[in-house]
Amino acid sequence: MPTPPTDATTTGTPGPSRRRVLAAMAAALPVSGLLALGDSPAYAAPAAKALPGGGDLGPNVLVFDPSTPNIQGKLDEIFKQQESAQFGTGRYALLFKPGTYNGLNAQLGFYTSIAGLGLSPDDTTFNGDVTVDAGWFNGNATQNFWRSAENLALNPVNGTNRWAVAQAAPFRRMHVKGGLNLAPDGYGWASGGYIADSRIDGAVSPYSQQQWYTRDSSVGSWSNAVWNMVFSGVEGAPGQTFPDPPYTTLERTPVSREKPFLYLDGSEYKVFLPEKRTNARGTTWGNGTARGESLPLSQFYVAKPGVDAATLNAALEQGLHLLLTPGIYHVDRPIDVQRANTVVLGLGYATVIPDNGVTALKVADVDGVRLAGLLIDAGTVNSTTLLEIGPEGASRDHAANPTTVQDVFVRIGGAGPGKATTSMVINSNDTIVDHTWVWRADHGDGVGWDTNRADYGVRVNGDGVLATGLFVEHFNKYDVEWHGEGGRTIFFQNEKAYDAPNQAAIQNGSIKGYAAYKIADSVTTHEGWGMGSYCYYNVDPTIRQDHGFQAPNTPAVKFNNLLVVSLGGKGQYEHVINNIGAPTSGTSTVPSTVVSYP
Repeated sequence: MPTPPTDATTTGTPGPSRRRVLAAMAAALPVSGLLALGDSPAYAAPAAKALPGGGDLGPNVLVFDPSTPNIQGKLDEIFKQQESAQFGTGRYALLFKPGTYNGLNAQLGFYTSIAGLGLSPDDTTFNGDVTVDAGWFNGNATQNFWRSAENLALNPVNGTNRWAVAQAAPFRRMHVKGGLNLAPDGYGWASGGYIADSRIDGAVSPYSQQQWYTRDSSVGSWSNAVWNMVFSGVEGAPGQTFPDPPYTTLERTPVSREKPFLYLDGSEYKVFLPEKRTNARGTTWGNGTARGESLPLSQFYVAKPGVDAATLNAALEQGLHLLLTPGIYHVDRPIDVQRANTVVLGLGYATVIPDNGVTALKVADVDGVRLAGLLIDAGTVNSTTLLEIGPEGASRDHAANPTTVQDVFVRIGGAGPGKATTSMVINSNDTIVDHTWVWRADHGDGVGWDTNRADYGVRVNGDGVLATGLFVEHFNKYDVEWHGEGGRTIFFQNEKAYDAPNQAAIQNGSIKGYAAYKIADSVTTHEGWGMGSYCYYNVDPTIRQDHGFQAPNTPAVKFNNLLVVSLGGKGQYEHVINNIGAPTSGTSTVPSTVVSYP
């Protein structure tokens, strides 16, 4: 994200479809680690040694209890290492056993996750803060990526906790017994963000935050907005007022299922799997124990960096789930999830890099897979896809038990050259993509129009797919391309690629520029709420983009509350959606909006 121009302003205080009727064969169950019985055992191949489940969490998972000495010193040590390590290799998960911790200020840098180990956030209480600020970047929080807080209760020292983040920085299952300030010290720019399943007793103050999505939570109040603030299922949310102020408010979230999380049951680690909710509102944990099921850690293969894809796949074939501890994992073949209800959970931004142009992770067309807490980083050889949910032509109905993709982030370039034709492909019906940032890097190492070439960000072919919190940026062609029926997106944030060398480089037939979010002409049903696209063509500021959104003109393809923005006049949009909506103009960084389409 760039630093927006200084004349950008805030408001308020500163600071059944065709695919479903296709016949589908039932997915074959994977072979277990045991030999099949046969007439001639002498000819049977020897059984592979079974991989163990459970085990220790490795050196980059730090577990604290209230009696641990010098907790603050260890927190400060990790923060010093990670504060400005935007493209570094360090990965950490800081886990706190249930209890009360006094006088802590856990400052979080890059690739650092902090979480309580209780079943409820209130089981683990900080009389103190979990802080993200932007001192490392001169008060500008637009690059405070890749960090997270989960499952803690906070009593902030000064009454308000600071969480000044940008993309890929989820705040989940948190209870703030006070206020929450989403801006950096000095009210510098910020570009977040995402809150889910959380309760903030006091005021949430976004100040300079450009956009934000809050889901299935409770807030005491919400004080202001810049361009795009979206709420679904949030108690205490402001009413629907887009575009002035730019609040998009849905009373309920159509379908949600919270992210799996690690917790302690006595002295035993387990992973809790929250149940699916429909028409959700408020937190899952506010009225007694959250509903769901638990899996003991012994049912997970606990992976450490250096393990190869063959071993990960052997664990999956054996019937284990995967827990990827913090670190970097190179894979020379896809991690291949074939079994229904498999969990793949990463801790501390566990990062998967595909080598030799393979797909990093593939999921079969099965029910109820949960992918969560992973960063997929493109390799130097072009991958056709990086993440594939369901094979091409997937047609089974998963509405009762969908696959969820949560806090799974994709990066092409930045940490070094990377390439991918299409980053994320969703073929399975009814998939829920809950908070993702799919990013073709605009800064860092290995960045350039062809150096980190990535034509398409997210392509949706499945029917009934729901995206809640969809951040997709800087792709050479379409950022999002949607072919499935019955799709829905609640909150979309986009920037077009900054580095287009000239108008010809982005020409799309007779259309100037590729839309940020395109609905295929064949689609008859789709809906979106609270969606924005920004341009910042800093190589050639004369570039014109016909529109941010492109969709067929049919009654059941509907959009609510769209905006496009030219950041400081670096390129302009002619329209918002198709040929509808006023152009952006000049350097004023004022959004052009469309409240409803068609």
